[in-house]
Amino acid sequence: MNQHPEQIILGDVSVTRIKEFYGSVEMTPGQFFPESSDGSWDEHRDWLAPDFWHPETDECHAAIQSWLLRSEGRTILVDTGVGNHKDRPYSPVWSRLDTDYLGHLAAAGVRPEDVDIVVNTHLHVDHVGWNTRLDGRGWVPTFPNATYLMTQRDFEFWDPANEHRPVLGRGNQNVFEDSVTPVHQAGLTHLWEGSYRIDKNLRLDLAPGHTPGSSVLTLDSGGDRALFVGDLVHTPLQIVEPETNSCFCEDPAEARATRHELLGHAAENHALVFPAHFGGSGAAEVERAGSKFAIKEWAAFSRIS
Repeated sequence: MNQHPEQIILGDVSVTRIKEFYGSVEMTPGQFFPESSDGSWDEHRDWLAPDFWHPETDECHAAIQSWLLRSEGRTILVDTGVGNHKDRPYSPVWSRLDTDYLGHLAAAGVRPEDVDIVVNTHLHVDHVGWNTRLDGRGWVPTFPNATYLMTQRDFEFWDPANEHRPVLGRGNQNVFEDSVTPVHQAGLTHLWEGSYRIDKNLRLDLAPGHTPGSSVLTLDSGGDRALFVGDLVHTPLQIVEPETNSCFCEDPAEARATRHELLGHAAENHALVFPAHFGGSGAAEVERAGSKFAIKEWAAFSRIS
């Protein structure tokens, strides 16, 4: 994987893409997005393939990545991927990975101890993995000087002690124990509710539906705007067909309502939309198309050499 990071400047904030993985998630469109029709994928084949869908194998492809933001002198990491060496018996595609994620972070000029804030948009397996790293036989915070921002709702929902029955089933097994509990016990978490202002450029707000405590990070700086929407959108098909949920949405009706609201906000405010898992360009500007939306333009990143 190319280690030269890609960057875009938005107002006073730099946004750098830190990749962990890109490839098949070993699910067909019908499995991943059961509400979508075969016809909708074929209709948009010219821009869904090959970055988001491989028609030859009928498999969805996705990026696992973090968004690295530098704002007001602080280094902020949005979502932390899958992580290495983690036992995921019910999510085998993510089990016991061994990637050079920290090398990709270093290529962007950042050491783990340089990270000031970690934002977990929600607490799924592929968003919290690098919260911790294996040290001997135990898990320790990867970013020892960071404050880890998590929503109170997701923290309570995914805590196994509370015995919730998520749509994801056992797919998140071990995740709270090895990727959330160690940073909480180290006193590094801040559990927030409602909204949370990081600085003058960045604000977190609840965006529930995909999980009870899913959140969106809004960037507003120097006339530039962006929304980091986590898993509100997994594939561009959900922009043009916003009623389409993934199979992992805890509250389908709430997920649809939140998606419509945030895509509408993005269209009205000319805000770039940064989903967690877009391959290809990674982000897009959207516009209204009747009751739906369309991709107006893909974001233009430049490589850091």
